[in-house]
Amino acid sequence: MKATKILALLMAVVMVFALVACAAKTDAPAEETKTEEPAATETTTTEETTEPAAEETAEPAAEEGKVYNVAYLVNGNLGDKSFFDSAEAGLEELEAAGRIELTTIEMGGTDEDQPTWLSTLYDVSEDGGYDLIVCGTYQMPDYLKEVATQYPDQLYAIFDDTTYVGENQNVVNMSYRQNDMGYLVGVYAACMTVDTNIPNINEDAVVGFVGGVDSPVINDFLIGFIEGAQSVNPDIKVDTRYTNDYVDTAIAKEYGLSMINDNKCDIIWGVAGNAGNGAAEAALETGKAWFIGVDSDQELTFSPDLAAITLTSGLKNIGNSLVWLFDEWDAGRTYWGQVVELGIAEGGVGIVTDKNYDKLASAETKAAVEAAQNAILNGEVVVDSALTNQELATQLRDAVRP
Repeated sequence: MKATKILALLMAVVMVFALVACAAKTDAPAEETKTEEPAATETTTTEETTEPAAEETAEPAAEEGKVYNVAYLVNGNLGDKSFFDSAEAGLEELEAAGRIELTTIEMGGTDEDQPTWLSTLYDVSEDGGYDLIVCGTYQMPDYLKEVATQYPDQLYAIFDDTTYVGENQNVVNMSYRQNDMGYLVGVYAACMTVDTNIPNINEDAVVGFVGGVDSPVINDFLIGFIEGAQSVNPDIKVDTRYTNDYVDTAIAKEYGLSMINDNKCDIIWGVAGNAGNGAAEAALETGKAWFIGVDSDQELTFSPDLAAITLTSGLKNIGNSLVWLFDEWDAGRTYWGQVVELGIAEGGVGIVTDKNYDKLASAETKAAVEAAQNAILNGEVVVDSALTNQELATQLRDAVRP
C-alpha cells in the first residue's frame, strides 16, 4: 500500500515536470514572434509610404536652381511688336537670368507657312530634349492638341488661347483678361476724343477699333473697349473693322483712312498684330488722328514718327506671364491641364502711363483711368467677356457703329 502511494506520488511529480516543460516550449516561440516581426513589417510599410512623401516634399528643393530647356515656336515672325515679341522678351529675360536655355523657332505667318507649324511641333516634341514647349494665339490649339495627345510626357504652354482647356493634362493654357485691359483703354479713349485742347482731336465722340479677326479673343478686347468708353460717354460711337490678317498693314491703313476721313475718328486702337500698325500709318499720314498700340509698349518699338502719334498702348504682358509661370513652377505650383487667368492684379494686363500718356492726358483723364482700374480691382466693375458671351460683343459692336 505504501509502495503504491509512493509510486503515485512519483507519477504526479513526473506529470508536473512534463506540464512545465510543455509550457516552456509554448512560451518560447511566442517570444520569438510576438512583436518583432510585426514591428519589422510596420517599419517596412512606413518606409514604403513615407519615401514618396519625402520625395514630394524635397522635389521643389531638388528643382531649385534647375535650368529648363525651352522651345518657343512662333507661328509668325518676331518683330510684330505684339504677342510674339512680348513672349520672346519674357523668355529672353529668363534666359539672361540663367533660368532657361531658349530655342526660338520662327515658323512664318503666311498661309503658305501654316503646313510647317504642325510638322515643326511634331519635330520638336519628338526631340524629347525640352522641358517645355511654348506656343500661342488662336491659330495653334488644333495643332497642339494633336501633338500633345501623341506625346503625353512632353509639357506644353500655350498663351492667349483657351480652346481645349483640360483635354490634355500636359498642357497649361494661359489666358489674359484683355477685356479688363480694353476697359481701361476705352475709358482713356473716351476722355481723350473730346479733349479739343489736344492737337488732332475733333469735337465728335467717335473712336476706331481695328481688330485682326472676328474671334472671341479679339472681341474680348473690343467688348471691354466699348464698355469702358460707354462708362464715360454712353453716346460714344466706335467704328470697328477686321483685317482678317495679322501681317498685312495695307488693309489696316485703308480702314484707318476711311475711319478718319469718313467718320471723323480721331483715335484708333489697333488690335491686329503687325497689321494693325497700318492704322498708325493712316493717323500719321492724315495728321488728323492718334493711334493706340496693343500688347507691348509700341512707343518704344515704333519709328520716331509713329511713336509721336501713339497716345498709349494696352498691355497684354505675355512676357511677364511666362516669367510668372516659371516662378510658380520653381515654387512647386504647376497648372498642367488647367487654365490660368492673369489680370490687372497679377500684372497680366494694363496700360502705358508714361511718355505721351503722361504728357497729353489731363489730370481728369488720368483720374478717370485710375478710378476705372481701382473699380475693377475692388469688384465694383465687372467687365463682360466675349470669351463667354460672343453674342453680347456682337450686339454692342453693332449698336455703337457710326
